[in-house]
Parts: sequence; C-alpha cells; structure tokens
Amino acid sequence: MRYWLMKSEPTDFSIDDLEKSPNQSIDWYGIRNYQARNFMRDEMSLGDLAFFYHSNCKNPGIVGVMKITKLAYPDRLQFQKNHKYFDPKSNNENPRWLCVDVTFIKKTPLLELQVLRNYSELKSMKILQKGNRLSITPVTKNEWDFINLILTD
Repeated sequence: MRYWLMKSEPTDFSIDDLEKSPNQSIDWYGIRNYQARNFMRDEMSLGDLAFFYHSNCKNPGIVGVMKITKLAYPDRLQFQKNHKYFDPKSNNENPRWLCVDVTFIKKTPLLELQVLRNYSELKSMKILQKGNRLSITPVTKNEWDFINLILTD
C-alpha cells in the first residue's frame, strides 16, 4: 500500500462535493502535469489511501481521506473541445492524460499547511518543499502515520 496527497481547489471540487457524490466516488480529473500523471499511471494501486488537500484557498490544508478505487484510465475531459481541460494533442488512440477514481473515506479537521510546516517530522514531505506545485505527491508511511496522529489529538 502507498499513500498520497491529492490537491483540489475547493471552488472546483471539495471534500464536501466528494462526500455528496454518487457512491461517494469520482474520477480525479484535470491532472495536466506529467509527473502527477505518471504517479497515477505507474505507482497508484487499488486500495491506496490519499489525503484530500484543499489548495489555492484562504486556508490550504488536509481536509479528508479517500481511497483509490479504480486504476488509471483516460481522462474524458481531454477530448471535450470546449472544456478547460481539453488537449488538442491528445486522441483516443494515444491519450496524454489520465485519472483514477477516488472514494470518500472521511472528513478530518482542517490541518493547515502552516501547521504542517511546524513539525520537523514532516520536513521532507513533498508538499512542504520550496517550489513544489504538484497536485499529486507521494506521502511516506511515517508521514502518513504522523499526520494521522496529529489529526486524532
């Protein structure tokens, strides 16, 4: 099992939206970074767990937990001409962009980015690295366990 942190802007799709989705599940659409795509394609497995992270908002941070419930497949939005995630260089025979399905596990109290920065145990966490803007990053088992301890305090 692996662990992940997956970002979404709450004005686009929030933890509340995931909780209210049919079957509390959705395709994690709109990834347009090759490294994040490769994480989904090459490293995610069914049952992996991920922190749901609200980004680009007043209080960015971890707001929930979800599970990977369908392995990588083509993101349908890359083919929709008037959609913001349309990619004219992609086609059905050779799709460039992928998504995975995620399923809601639980909401957590907001664990803000600034609070995460306070813990030396998390200093190597990808989300805390200068210049890191990836929407999907791996989380080590130690980081996962430590954050869960913080969330239960």
